[in-house]
Amino acid sequence: MTLRTEELLLNVGPQHPSTHGVFRIVVKLDGEVIREAIPVMGYLHRGTEKLAENLTYTQIIPYTDRMDYVSAMTNNYVLCNAVETLMQLEIPEKAEYLRLIVMELQRIASHLVWWGTYLLDIGAMSPFLYAFRDREIIINLFNELCGARLTYFYMRVGGVKWDAPEGWIQKVREFIPYMREKLEEYNTLVSGNEIFLARIKGIGKYDAQTAIDYGLSGVNLRCTGINWDLRKDQPYSIYNRFDFDVPVSTNGDCYDRYLLRIEEMRQSLRILEQAVEQFPHEGEIMGKVPRVIRPPEGEVYSRIESPRGEIGCYIISKGKDKPFRMKFRRPSFVNLQILPKLLEGETMTNLITILGAIDIVVGEVDA
Repeated sequence: MTLRTEELLLNVGPQHPSTHGVFRIVVKLDGEVIREAIPVMGYLHRGTEKLAENLTYTQIIPYTDRMDYVSAMTNNYVLCNAVETLMQLEIPEKAEYLRLIVMELQRIASHLVWWGTYLLDIGAMSPFLYAFRDREIIINLFNELCGARLTYFYMRVGGVKWDAPEGWIQKVREFIPYMREKLEEYNTLVSGNEIFLARIKGIGKYDAQTAIDYGLSGVNLRCTGINWDLRKDQPYSIYNRFDFDVPVSTNGDCYDRYLLRIEEMRQSLRILEQAVEQFPHEGEIMGKVPRVIRPPEGEVYSRIESPRGEIGCYIISKGKDKPFRMKFRRPSFVNLQILPKLLEGETMTNLITILGAIDIVVGEVDA
């Protein structure tokens, strides 16, 4: 007897909690097996790049906060760095240290959000609570520094808006050993759990050539054995002053992507440890920047390593106080392109596992 089935069209999202935002996947199912998956984007599109054409460069900075709102500090930096490169500005050393410290704290905070929500996606409640407990320490540090908890508007063309308050660097110093200890607790709690391993090991695999073909970056690229991190390979800010490793693995599956993000947090703590020891307590936090920022006529592309991979900012300037054109290379958007390929032939239970391991923020996907 032959069992006859018919194709089922299923909408996952746009309100599904495990799509990490207002994101929809139209899935064609044959029983439990996915035959085709079509991502549908645009529910969160706000037209940031077009809006920027009618805003001064300083006015654009809050819009970058709202793209990848889990990693707003790195978004602030890539825009400011692009304008500074075009204007050939010299940034004070103290400002560079403050920028680097907040970017690495932001990387840890971002990965904590990912770790907690990913495990929540696949059925574990406690890790989510622990991750947000520890992230709260970083959020409180940012709140002391700039008065905001999520969208910071902290960096400026030429430096930063506010100096670190008294005792702030010491609080960052004290956070480092605390977080190291918590990362070991995370490993003990989750990384060797048999149920967890069964859910993610060997799932969502791809090789290095596939990663290159799809333009993947960040952990989604390094999990295939390709050692590429812009902090090392094309250093910006003052990253060339610090000793740290770039975590790389070769299996290309969800488990490797999980392990790499845990290790990236350890390496960020290494960078922070060196940065707080070298931190210059005296000095300016803003360079010599004209009151009205008018980059010379020309174009520039600046790219940095965000928690989700390579984020880039392309600007065409006509010598005015507003950009003629602006375009962002958004890692969440680019990394998401491989999703239909990874889901084909998988079961519905693995859909959320694979999507979560890519680590997208839908505000950045749609921009």
